[in-house]
Amino acid sequence: MDSVVAQPPSSAHLPFYRRRWWRITRNILLGVLAFVFAIWLVLFITKGRFLKHTFEHLASGAVQRPVQVAGDFQLYFDPFEIKFVAEGLSVANPAWATRPLLFHADRIDSRIAPLSLIFGRRHIRDLTLTNAAIDLEWDNAHQRNSWTFGDPNVKGKPFEMPRIDRATLAGTQVRYLDDSLKLLADIRLDTIRSADAKIGARLGFAGDGEVRGTPFTTRGALLSPDATVGGGENKLQLHLDAAHNAIDIAGTLPGLTEIENVPLAVKASGRNLNELLGIIGISLPNTRHYAIAATLVQSGIDYRFTHLVGSFGDSDLSGRFTISAKEPRTYVWADLQTRSLDIVDVAPFIGYNPDLVAAGDVKAAAHAGPDRILPDTPLDVEGLSQFDADVKYAVTTVKSKHVPVSNIALTLSLHDRLLKLSPLDFTVSQGSLSADILLDARRHPVHASYDIRLASTPMGKLLGGFGVADSGTSGTIKGRITLTGDGDSVHKSLADSHGRIALIIPKGTFWTRNVQLSELDLGTFAEKMFEHRLKQPVTLNCGLIGFTVRDGVAAADPILIDTSQNVILGRGGFSFKTEALDLAFRADAKKFSLFSGQSPVGLNGHFASPGIQVVSKQLLTRAGAAVGLGLVATPLAAVLAFVDVGDAKAAACGPVLAGATASQQLTTKGKPRTDVGHGTTAKEGSGNASGGEKKDQKKKFLGVF
Repeated sequence: MDSVVAQPPSSAHLPFYRRRWWRITRNILLGVLAFVFAIWLVLFITKGRFLKHTFEHLASGAVQRPVQVAGDFQLYFDPFEIKFVAEGLSVANPAWATRPLLFHADRIDSRIAPLSLIFGRRHIRDLTLTNAAIDLEWDNAHQRNSWTFGDPNVKGKPFEMPRIDRATLAGTQVRYLDDSLKLLADIRLDTIRSADAKIGARLGFAGDGEVRGTPFTTRGALLSPDATVGGGENKLQLHLDAAHNAIDIAGTLPGLTEIENVPLAVKASGRNLNELLGIIGISLPNTRHYAIAATLVQSGIDYRFTHLVGSFGDSDLSGRFTISAKEPRTYVWADLQTRSLDIVDVAPFIGYNPDLVAAGDVKAAAHAGPDRILPDTPLDVEGLSQFDADVKYAVTTVKSKHVPVSNIALTLSLHDRLLKLSPLDFTVSQGSLSADILLDARRHPVHASYDIRLASTPMGKLLGGFGVADSGTSGTIKGRITLTGDGDSVHKSLADSHGRIALIIPKGTFWTRNVQLSELDLGTFAEKMFEHRLKQPVTLNCGLIGFTVRDGVAAADPILIDTSQNVILGRGGFSFKTEALDLAFRADAKKFSLFSGQSPVGLNGHFASPGIQVVSKQLLTRAGAAVGLGLVATPLAAVLAFVDVGDAKAAACGPVLAGATASQQLTTKGKPRTDVGHGTTAKEGSGNASGGEKKDQKKKFLGVF
C-alpha cells in the first residue's frame, strides 16, 4: 500500500471561526505595516520638520530642562536609520550652573541606530557637528554635574561617551568648571574627520584656563581616538604650563571623563616648588629649581601621589603625599625622604633667599639690613591659613662646608594656623640635638616658642666637625635654649624674646693651647711653647656658659669655667635686636704665674662680622704701670706689673652642672661668688665688657640702654 502524506489544510478547509481570526490578524498586520509605511513616507517626504515643536516638548520633559531648535529641524527614517538634523540646537544647564547652556551647535547632522535609543549604549553611525560649545560643570559641593539629566538633586554620574562610527567635528569647544578645585578650563578640539570608527593616530586639543587664580595653557592629545569613539580605553597625553611650571600627565582612561581611581603618570618641573603648590593653595617658602615625577590616583576628594622621585635645588626627594580637597581648608599628608640635602636648599625654610646664599651673600639673603644675618623674611600667615598638614621628613646626610649635620628627622603639623615642628631631631658631629618649635599664627603678631636641646656630646668630635683639631680633648658638652617671643620672622621673634641659654661642660680634658690662648696667660703659654707640650691636656672640672634673655638682649648669667689651673670668667652679652656682640673672657690663675697679662679677651662686632679684642684697657694700664716702675725703680720692677699671684677662687661644680644662674653660683668653700655676671642689662656700671669693671657692679653693654 502506498504511503499517504498529510497536507496542511488550506484556509478554505479551516473551520469558520479559525478562518475569521486568521483574516483579522492578517489585516491588522497589513494595517500596521501600511500605517508605519505611511508614517515613514510622510516623514521621508516632509523630513519630519513638522515635529520640531513636539521634539522640543518631549525632549525638555525627558531631561527636565529646556531644549530648543532655532533653525531647520529634520527627524525621519532614512531608510532604517534615524536621520536627525538640527540648526541652532541648544540644551539648557541646570539652574545652579554659571552658564545658561550645556550644549549649543550651529548645526548637528547625524544618523542614529534606532534600537540603541532603547537598548544599551547610544550608537551614532554618522555625526557632523559644526561650531559646537559644550559646558561641563560641577556644583560647589562637587555632588551634582551639568551633564546628569533628570532630577536636579541626583548625584552626578560620569560622562558616558556614545559610540560613534563616523564623525566630522569642526570648531568644537569644551568648557570644564570644578569650583571645589577652583579649576576652569576652555579646550578647543582639532577638526575631526573619521570613517568606519577610525580617526587616525592622534586627536589633538589645546586651550587655557585658571587654577586658583593662576592662569595656565594646555595642549594634548588622545593617542587612541579610534578606541575612544568606539567606547574603549582612552590613552591620554596632557601638557600644562602654569606660573613658570611645566606639568605632563599621561595615562589610560576607561572613559573620556573618568579619571577617578585611574593611575596617571605625572611629571613637573620649574623654578620654584612654592609656585607649583601655590596653584592648589599650599604655601611653601620659595625654593630653587625642582623636577619631580610621581603616580597620581584621584579618589573622591583625595589626590594621592605615590612613588615620588625627584630633586629640588641640589637635593634629592622621594616618598609619597596626599592632597585632600577638604573644607574649610585643603589638607596635606606627606611622608618624604632625602638621602643627600644641600644646606643651601634648607635656607628658604628658615627665611633666607637660597640663590643669594648659594652666591655667598648671606647678609643680603637674610633681608635684614647691614651687619645682620638673622633672617627677617616674614612668615606667610595668609598662606598658612589656606591649608592644614601633617608631614614627616627624614634626611640622611647634609652637604655643608661648615655645619656638620646629618640624620634629620622632622615631624611637622599645621592645623588652623598653628605650626609645630615637633620633634625635630638631628645629629651634630655625633651629638644629638632635638628641638620643639611652635609658631602660633592665630595671634598677631605671630607667637614663637623655641626649645632646643643638645644631648651630651664629645667636644672633640663637635670641634672636629667644625674644623678644629680635637687632639687631647675628652670633655663633653650639653645645653638647652628656651626662648619665646612675638614676631612674624626669625629676627623679629628673637628680638622680642625672653628665656635662657645654657651650655654645660662636665668634667673632662681640653687641648691646652685653646685654654691658654683664651686666658692670655703669656708666661704659661711661652713655657708650654718652648717645652713642646702645647697639646698636653688641661683638666676641666666643670663649666657653664649661660645667658638670661630679656626683650631680645642676652646677658651672661654666668660664664664660668673651672679648670685645674684657672677659673675662666665671662661678662657682657649680645643682642638679637641689633646682633651686636660685647663679651669679655678672663682667666684667673689658681697658682703663681709670671708675665701674666690678666687681661680680658673681648669678643665684639656683630653676628655677621665678629671681632676679637686682645689689647684691653686693663692690659694697657698694666703696661703703663710697668713702664712707670721701670723708670722710677729698676727694669726688674717692671715685671711686677704682670705677676699673677694665683688667688682665683675655684667653683663649686654642683650649681654649674645644674645650669644655675649667677646668683646661685658658689665657690668650693660654699660662699656666693661675686666675680661672675649677674644676667642683667641694667644701666648701672660703666665701660664695656672687655674694659674695667668693679666687683659686684652690674654690667652695661651693647649700647642699647
